[in-house]
Amino acid sequence: MSTRDAPAQIGDLPPLGRPANSALLLAGITTLEQIATHSRRDLLAIHGVGPKAVQLLEAALTDHGLTFEH
Repeated sequence: MSTRDAPAQIGDLPPLGRPANSALLLAGITTLEQIATHSRRDLLAIHGVGPKAVQLLEAALTDHGLTFEH
């Protein structure tokens, strides 16, 4: 899947940008609950997911009473 084919937003995740969305889709991650099962380090290890995307995901997790896995 090219980043051009990735949707602007997936599931209940915040808008992250197409590279991060594409990378998360390829990893099978489409919900905040799935994000919460990963650590920041795990997510940053996924090519296409950078620090800004992780910050946006952390804010969304906090808004929903969730946290990253430690």
